[in-house]
Amino acid sequence: MTTDRFTDAYLEAAVWTDYAEHHGDSEAASLSPEAIVQARIECEAFQAAHPATLASAGTPEQNGHDFWLTRNHHGAGFWDRGYHEAVSKRLTDAAHAAGSRSLYLGDDGLLYFGEG
Repeated sequence: MTTDRFTDAYLEAAVWTDYAEHHGDSEAASLSPEAIVQARIECEAFQAAHPATLASAGTPEQNGHDFWLTRNHHGAGFWDRGYHEAVSKRLTDAAHAAGSRSLYLGDDGLLYFGEG
């Protein structure tokens, strides 16, 4: 998908929760180039804004996954990993402030991000 492990995990979580959960086959889902660019921009911004806090949390893969789950209120994420309370609160608050997103299937058969 991309070269950044955080963004790869973010996209994987997005497809899994928003497409595969409803359609049963994440392998059939193809992200649009626009969706990948949007995810890369949002993930890079989140990482740039919170480097020290993310370094106190999980791996880039866990953090990317948790960014998607937390920002979209999936009932799991930064807040339930057992991190120090200040770390989980800071990342949870920041993910919620980023706003929610959802994937939708475009007329071209590709997945796009919309406001959640």
